[in-house]
Amino acid sequence: MAVAQVACIHCQQTINVAKNGKAETGHQRYRCKDCNKSFQPEYGYDGNLHSTHEKIIKMTMNGSGVRDIGRVLEISPTTVLACLKNSTRQQ
Repeated sequence: MAVAQVACIHCQQTINVAKNGKAETGHQRYRCKDCNKSFQPEYGYDGNLHSTHEKIIKMTMNGSGVRDIGRVLEISPTTVLACLKNSTRQQ
């Protein structure tokens, strides 16, 4: 039986991480007992990745439209709009 060490993506702890069910895509979810946050190491949808959010912002700055960005990155235009909406709130 193989055991993989999973580190919390929020606080980087590896000791107090426990399994916390499965996502709709079948990927394992975990909960950190230190910061009490839930996470999953891999995603089935690329729209949730941080690198995708950076690509969306760069493509917008270069003049690409919402539907064009969604088509190129193979994600929903709704996801593109949500990313752009949230990026303006953070700045």
